[in-house]
Amino acid sequence: MAYTSELGPVRQNTYPFLGLQFGAKAVSDVVEQLGPVAAISEPFRYVVTPNVDHMVRLEGDGSLRVLYEDADILLNDSRVLEVLARRDGLDLPASPGADIVAALLDGEIRPDDPITIIGTEKEDVEHIRQRYGLTNLSWHAPPMGLRHKPEAVAEAAAFMAAHPARLHFICVGSPQQEMVAYAAKQRGDVVGIGLCCGASFDFLSGKTMRAPKWVRRARFEWLFRMLSEPKRLTKRYLVDGPRILSIWRKYRKLGS
Repeated sequence: MAYTSELGPVRQNTYPFLGLQFGAKAVSDVVEQLGPVAAISEPFRYVVTPNVDHMVRLEGDGSLRVLYEDADILLNDSRVLEVLARRDGLDLPASPGADIVAALLDGEIRPDDPITIIGTEKEDVEHIRQRYGLTNLSWHAPPMGLRHKPEAVAEAAAFMAAHPARLHFICVGSPQQEMVAYAAKQRGDVVGIGLCCGASFDFLSGKTMRAPKWVRRARFEWLFRMLSEPKRLTKRYLVDGPRILSIWRKYRKLGS
């Protein structure tokens, strides 16, 4: 994994789990360490936060693995993975991307800091701009079907290069957001920190209701989300998601 010296503190306490090298960091620690190195004077690095859905997809399509292996920080975004890791004797706390984004906006980003948002809807971007008083925000809306449009992935990465920012929030879903982050890093002329953060801005804008904290602590956020969006998420959580158990058992036998 391509860690740099500036991100050295985040690299501490990493564990091989399900074929990837996960960082074992709580949200507060990640935010505290990202803040000082998120600068337009620094080469681009990116953060990924895989959950069960990501890991199941990776098992079915190994070509995506490089997107995660080239990330500078890889954090666990699943309380289910946290439990499975604990069964392996690993302390791998859940550090949800949505919590990291909220904490950065609340405490690390100044109103005049340059930031970019890749994806999400115009009204949600405007809500975030007004809520946090952001005066230097750039927004790019890639087309639908981004995963199968390499020219659109390249265009998103080019937008990031043309708009230097402390933080780039890439929220076009997985694996599209990881593809954009990887393309941005490969360019060599993008700066700052990129966060692959999925539906984070949907939660912050209020468009999508997030599970209450007690539901998250009880590890039932998946059930809350499925009941909120049954047509879109039932298959993900009841058909695809349980495959994580066989994947976990496979890697347990391999010792990683």
